[in-house]
Amino acid sequence: MPPEHRENYLKLALRVCGAGFLLIYPMSLIWPAGIVWHGGEGAYYFQMLLGIYAVLGVFLLVAASRPLEHRSLIWFTVWSSVVHALIMTAQALGDPNETAHLYGDIPILLLVAAVLGLLMPRRPATG
Repeated sequence: MPPEHRENYLKLALRVCGAGFLLIYPMSLIWPAGIVWHGGEGAYYFQMLLGIYAVLGVFLLVAASRPLEHRSLIWFTVWSSVVHALIMTAQALGDPNETAHLYGDIPILLLVAAVLGLLMPRRPATG
């Protein structure tokens, strides 16, 4: 894929991911079994995650204008999404009440990681 096409797709992916992270709360109202963990929307941990992902969503939207200037943020999003999904997978497999996450937020996080990771250049452009 030509670098200019890759960067355009990366910009689009960053906008979609950023908006998606901002929409976690509304998505949790629509499908709580696939998004909300252990105790519902009033749980402190869920409120903290909403705050963290909302901030990440805003920063990804900002990064979309010049993604190569935000490489560390994008790679953080890739690897933190993988780690988060792996931890949630272990928890969902160990708790029969949480198996809907295997079809909800876990594959979404892995998709975010895969798309951003595949679209990110491996080395900064020289020149």
